[in-house]
Amino acid sequence: MSLTRILTGKLLVGMVCLGISSCTPPTSESANANNQQTQTTEQVSQQTSTNNQACTLVKDGFGSQGRVNVRVEEVVTGLEVPWGMAFLPNQDILVTERPGRIRLVRGGKLVQKPVATIDVTDSGEGGLLGIATHPNFAENRLFYVYYTIDRNGSQVNRVERWRLSENGLSASSDQIILDDIPVAQFHNGGRIRFGPDGMLYIGTGDAREPQSSQDVNSLAGKILRLTPDGQVPPDNPFEKNPVYITGIRNTQGFDWRDKSTLWVTDHGPSGELGRSGHDKVSLATAGDNLGWPTIYRCESGEGLVTPSIVWRQALPPGGATIYTGNSIPEWKGSLIIATLRSEHLQRVAFNPQSPQQVERHEVYLQGKYGRLREAIMGPDGELYVTTSNCDGRGNCPSQQDKILRITR
Repeated sequence: MSLTRILTGKLLVGMVCLGISSCTPPTSESANANNQQTQTTEQVSQQTSTNNQACTLVKDGFGSQGRVNVRVEEVVTGLEVPWGMAFLPNQDILVTERPGRIRLVRGGKLVQKPVATIDVTDSGEGGLLGIATHPNFAENRLFYVYYTIDRNGSQVNRVERWRLSENGLSASSDQIILDDIPVAQFHNGGRIRFGPDGMLYIGTGDAREPQSSQDVNSLAGKILRLTPDGQVPPDNPFEKNPVYITGIRNTQGFDWRDKSTLWVTDHGPSGELGRSGHDKVSLATAGDNLGWPTIYRCESGEGLVTPSIVWRQALPPGGATIYTGNSIPEWKGSLIIATLRSEHLQRVAFNPQSPQQVERHEVYLQGKYGRLREAIMGPDGELYVTTSNCDGRGNCPSQQDKILRITR
């Protein structure tokens, strides 16, 4: 039975139709400066070392109300801070829960016994975070996780490879791929994805040491690139170095525009260096420097990438994915971003002829489901999103966190 058939049948917990004609204003629980529906947007021209670029600065709010009617289906409930999802060839879904459990969704239902439990340190923003399947998973059943561990009294972030059993109900550790990624209470990154080149990309945070983002000898504040076996690819921009993109504060979402360029989201500062707000999206390629902490707004600098869009108020961005489905054709090619404190789904559309330029950005699901963590396209061509209301920063409902499917 196809995943599409499963999700549109009796196993759906519930659904709601949302759009410009039916969305309601935010509730009093979320009625603060971070949930404004109005916006002031301006194009700020910036000169970089390589091109002229207009950076879109969103001065107030987060964007205009989305114009497209969409439908939200609750796939499963009962999760605790689901951080990442990985879709398997048989339509199962592996889900990480930040306290350290790898869960299985099979036939549209959450299997109660975890596939595996990892002894993580989940204080602050650490714990069991990203997950990704090997490009040849159907043959080798390998998948990868990013997690925080206390190792001999010292905390580190680690990427480890695991092997799923044939029945999919258990898994065992296979190999540590990368260790000693810097840790702090905040800014731990955690998103891992395989790129179109078959390489493993790892998003890390600056671990509250801003200058580490500019240090190519540090794993912090970067997007890293490794082979599936943990080796440094010979074509990385820095010789014998996993560093691929520098100048990042804390990314939890990125996706590929094409084989060589990525859209990268980044959290803006929350008080350090006397700065706040200014979450952003940038277009980047191998060796690019996204500027943190040298620049953080709609700014430019020699050898630094000027962002494409910056929100003065904090979103902040969770997972991000380029919409490639057919259910919502108006979204095709747009970057869809799950947001946390601002509790909405952000759609950013870019100019096809000038891809660093934003054409439009809009807000969906404002205040409907609370904090949103992951956004990823499923093999059925639909968008999947997780909530993050049980992470200590939201209102955890009796059904706990959910996986949502966004369709028409």
